[in-house]
Amino acid sequence: MKFKKIVALSSALLVASMSLVGCSNKTNNEQSDNKKIKVGMVADVGGINDESFNQSAWEGLQQAEKELGIEAKVIESRQASEYLGNIETLADQGMDLIIGVGFTMVEDIKTQAANYPDISFAIVDETYEEIPSNVTPIVFRANEAAYLTGLIAGKMTKTNEVGFIGGMDNPVVNQFEYGYKAGVVAANDKANVKAQYAGTFGDAAKGKSIANQMYANNIDTILSAAGGTGIGAIESAKEQNKYAIGVDRDQSDLAPENILTSALKKVNVGVYETVKAFIEGEEIGGKERVYGLKEDGVGIPESTKNLVPQDIIDYVNEMAEKVKNGEIKVPATKDEYEAMNK
Repeated sequence: MKFKKIVALSSALLVASMSLVGCSNKTNNEQSDNKKIKVGMVADVGGINDESFNQSAWEGLQQAEKELGIEAKVIESRQASEYLGNIETLADQGMDLIIGVGFTMVEDIKTQAANYPDISFAIVDETYEEIPSNVTPIVFRANEAAYLTGLIAGKMTKTNEVGFIGGMDNPVVNQFEYGYKAGVVAANDKANVKAQYAGTFGDAAKGKSIANQMYANNIDTILSAAGGTGIGAIESAKEQNKYAIGVDRDQSDLAPENILTSALKKVNVGVYETVKAFIEGEEIGGKERVYGLKEDGVGIPESTKNLVPQDIIDYVNEMAEKVKNGEIKVPATKDEYEAMNK
C-alpha cells in the first residue's frame, strides 16, 4: 500500500509540474472536458437493496451521476471487517471523493483519510470531536422525523400500546427511539412505548420475531429503525394486520395497507448535495453538513395521507412548524427525554 501511495504521489507531482504550462483558473474539484470526477461509496452490511438507509444513499449518488455527470462506483460490504479494505480499494482506483455509509464506518473513514490526505471523504450518520480536514460528516436530526411519526402513532393507536425496534443500541438509533417516544407522549399521554433492540441491521427473521411478540402483547403500531432487520417487522405487520412505521425512506410500498407513515432520513439528499458542493469547488471538509426539519432533510412522506386522517396530518404539520422555529426541542437521548418529561 505504501509503494502505491509513493508512486501515486510522485505521479501527481509530475503531472502538477507539467500542467504549470497553460494552467487554467478552474478549482481542483471542477470537471474538465476529459476527466470526470470519480465518487465512490462503501455500503455497510445492509447492502444497497436494503429498502432503507444504504439504498437511499445509493439513490443519491445515482442522481448525482445522472444530473452532475460524475462517475459513480459502489462497493457492498458483507461484513464490517471489510470496510477498511473496501475504502482502500476505492482510494487505489483513483476516486476523488469516497463516501462511507453508516456510523459503523466512522473509524475506518478516519484511518483512510489520514492514509490518503489528497482524497476527500464523507461519512454518513456520524461525526467526530475533531473533524479531519478532508472528511465531511453528513448528519441528520433523525429524532425530529421520529417525533412526527410518534405523534401519528400516539393519535392512531387503539390499544395505547406502541412499539419501537432498533437495530444496534447506539446514539444514532437512540435518536429515533427518544424522538419517537416524545412524539407518542405529546400526542397521547395514556400511551406506553415498548422498545427493544435486535443487535443487528441485517436479520429480517429476528425483526419479524420481535414484532410478532410485540403484536401478541397488545402493541398495535411499531416503528423499526433497524435497516434490513426492520423489513421483517413490516412483514409481521402485514401478517398480523397491524400498523408499522417505515424508516429512512418511504417504505409504504412494502405494505400499503399497514404502513402508517415513515420517518424519512433523506440520505439521498445529503449525499447528492455533498457531491454537488464538492464538484462545484466548495470547501466542504472539516465541518458537518446537518439536515433536520428546517433544512428539509428529514420528515414524513406524502403517502402518510393514505392511512392517516387529515385532521391528524394537520396536527402533525402544526407541531412540525414548532420544531422548525425552535418552540419545541425534540430529545435525541435518554437524558434529554427524561428531562422533558419530568
